[in-house]
Amino acid sequence: QLQLVESGGGLVQPGGSLRLSCAGSGFTLDYYHIGWFRQVPGKEREGVSCISGSGGSTNYADSVKGRFTISRDNGKNRVYLQMNSLKPEDAGVYYCAAGPRVTGIDLCLQTDYNYWGQGTQVTVSS
Repeated sequence: QLQLVESGGGLVQPGGSLRLSCAGSGFTLDYYHIGWFRQVPGKEREGVSCISGSGGSTNYADSVKGRFTISRDNGKNRVYLQMNSLKPEDAGVYYCAAGPRVTGIDLCLQTDYNYWGQGTQVTVSS
């Protein structure tokens, strides 16, 4: 059974940091593009950051550029999202997703992602 499991969410003060982890279970993430997506109540799910299977290409939403870093450790079958200088507007449920290929230049096109985790909550509040 193919599963993605997110971890690392929690409550953090503005300006703080969190590192989210996405682990693959039942399959190897090496050959998949991995994306981190965020959902806030009342809003559509949006792409935060995505990374190609090789790790050579990455995408970031404009709102997180310079603060978030996506990386992958294929040896550990994990993808990480390092989030620094967190702001209240970064809060939400963060999902990781895996897709075997992308259909265009946008690595974070949600329809390219077949497998989704259950999400991890990130709360940014003082």
